[in-house]
Amino acid sequence: MSIFINSTSKVIVQGMTGSEGTKHTRRMLASGTQVVGGVTPGKGGQSVEIDGHQLPVFNTVAEAIAATGANVSVVFVPPKFAKAAVIDAIDAKMPLVVVITEGIPVHDSAYFYAYSLHKGTTQIIGPNCPGLISPEQSNVGIIPADITKRGPIGLVSKSGTLTYQMMYELRDIGFSTAVGIGGDPVIGTTHIDCLKAFQDDPETTAIVMIGEIGGDAEERAAAFIAEYVTKPVVGYVAGFTAPEGKTMGHAGAIVSGSSGTAQAKKDALEAAGVKVGQTPSETARLMRAILGR
Repeated sequence: MSIFINSTSKVIVQGMTGSEGTKHTRRMLASGTQVVGGVTPGKGGQSVEIDGHQLPVFNTVAEAIAATGANVSVVFVPPKFAKAAVIDAIDAKMPLVVVITEGIPVHDSAYFYAYSLHKGTTQIIGPNCPGLISPEQSNVGIIPADITKRGPIGLVSKSGTLTYQMMYELRDIGFSTAVGIGGDPVIGTTHIDCLKAFQDDPETTAIVMIGEIGGDAEERAAAFIAEYVTKPVVGYVAGFTAPEGKTMGHAGAIVSGSSGTAQAKKDALEAAGVKVGQTPSETARLMRAILGR
């Protein structure tokens, strides 16, 4: 099992004809993902050959869905065009839209996220995220496919690079799905959304949750874990050494007083029964201890 994507997922790439879109389409295909086409307004009717795969290009997401049966879109569109691309996907009732693009204005992200809630048919992951991977089944985004294998751990992370590190640290055990939700102030899918999905997934036996300083997402996740999650959860919060009051890294990582600090998040998670590591490697060791590996 997995969450959100699996071997039957049919993926279209919005922005496939651009350099980043082409590069990562090649990587997704190499890892076994069913990429069925791309969307670039104005280039409909063309096709792109990538490593022996002849992929059709469509002007709109609705056309792509009608022709291919796609049920996942991944967005590699430059920031100034990303809002229009995501709205195109929402209007087409695309079930899952994974927005890789970073640097999208917060106003644009807030707009298309609110629009998705209003329409009620599209789940957004991101923006400014590495995507998600169900190893040996499907890989949607930019996560390296060769650093882990299929297994029983579910991973949800704000940070792309920490997603990769945790997958590599626990590569001998493996993952059901790893989801990079992004670190911007406004994101679609949250820690809580992923925790609920992992709790409900029968083949995910334990969960790793990676957060970072700023905001209160981890505190809210801790409250959800205490109420809903019965599977073991280990956590890591990036930013224990960050100076107070300074913006760090991701646009969402802003600390004010004790609110949003790594220590406050650690305390909240531990109060909910989550074992929290001081480093990614310690967090991986905590997971190994839970699984007896």
